[in-house]
Amino acid sequence: MARQSTFTPAYAARTVGAWAVALLLFFPLGWLLLTAFKTELQAIAIPPELFFSPTLENFHEVQERSDYLHYAWNSVVTSVASTLIGLAIAAPAAYAMAFHKGKRDKDILMWMLSTKMMPAVGALVPIYVLAQKSHLLDTQLALIIVFTLSNLPIMVWMLYSAFKEIPNEILEAARMDGATLWQEASKVLLPLSLGGFASTGLLCLVLSWNEAFWSLNLTAAQGGTLATLIASYSSPEGLFWAKLSAASLMAIAPIVIFGWFSQKQLVQGLTFGAVK
Repeated sequence: MARQSTFTPAYAARTVGAWAVALLLFFPLGWLLLTAFKTELQAIAIPPELFFSPTLENFHEVQERSDYLHYAWNSVVTSVASTLIGLAIAAPAAYAMAFHKGKRDKDILMWMLSTKMMPAVGALVPIYVLAQKSHLLDTQLALIIVFTLSNLPIMVWMLYSAFKEIPNEILEAARMDGATLWQEASKVLLPLSLGGFASTGLLCLVLSWNEAFWSLNLTAAQGGTLATLIASYSSPEGLFWAKLSAASLMAIAPIVIFGWFSQKQLVQGLTFGAVK
């Protein structure tokens, strides 16, 4: 029996559409990559120069002028610390709502999620004043606190969805065997929900790394993250496109590589509770 060909007009249209969308999404990143290796004159040339001799001058200047490693270290510290602190706070809250249900659990979860709907600029003035009075402006600690509180609703929701997938009977069996609350959490709940913790942590790590609004408004040279570094290449004289592209590429490269290797966990976290 002859095998039917899977190549149909509908299949061809879907393939072309998928490639078109992929190229459209990749184009800004590809253009950023090209511009980062151009000189300033080549970067603003009209028509654009697609064939040129690449140079590393922009990357050297970014490091010498702005101390890239300092800003990168601030991004690592604020992102990792806020994620770990947020997980430590969100896990007990999600555990209580998932396994010790109350009448207002859904209302509390919706209220927590609704706080993400408020524009960040609406809370800028009070948070700025609090940071100023507490002498936390231009410090890592200010960003760690803000990032933690900003991502906390998402963490609670995702961990709650992960815990809901675990049958309550397993925890009840552990209690009947004499397990304490700590043993129940560390030896039963944590191994079963490790994927949920990983995907939640990875997603919030990416969100913290990419956060620019609070970094630009609460920090400067000392506590600034890579978002602050990129903004520093905008000046009254104009934009230095080649150096700006090099700085942007150096800022996004670590998290893009990290996200590429962690894409399975990120997709799992974004789809928690979507399929039953």
